[in-house]
Amino acid sequence: MTQRVNAMKQSPELFKKYLEFGTLLQDNAIEPSIRDLVEIRASQLNGCAFCLDMHVKQSRIHGERELRLHHVAIWRESTLFQPRERAALAWTEVLTNIPPHGVPDDLYERVRAHLSEKELSDLTFLVMAINGWNRLNVAFRTVPGSADKAYGLDKAKLE
Repeated sequence: MTQRVNAMKQSPELFKKYLEFGTLLQDNAIEPSIRDLVEIRASQLNGCAFCLDMHVKQSRIHGERELRLHHVAIWRESTLFQPRERAALAWTEVLTNIPPHGVPDDLYERVRAHLSEKELSDLTFLVMAINGWNRLNVAFRTVPGSADKAYGLDKAKLE
């Protein structure tokens, strides 16, 4: 396998600023449990092994139930998610894989029924951020689990 670029080393200032942006998102109108679900779902859709591994571990540390983590990929069929969580997951999916004609009005209205304007704006920035991280880590094939100790993810006790 070809050795890939280490973006943190090659573009340290950009990496630092993007990390700061991500840190700002940790204190917003969207509750941590939904933030975790959004980051997991976007990472699944983007095939980002590093981020999926990271956010599953973070979610477990935050107290998420294991079965719900298994059901994120099938959230539409699962009975384990509340309407507000479903709205956030639907928004995540449409912004991760933007349809040719943009976000449909009916989906926007369904999501708005569960999220305030501020929440929807904050959620949109969260989806933007995780999609950016996914693209960075997919491009450079960041190894899943390689930053567990640095980010305290070893506390998840998932091996």
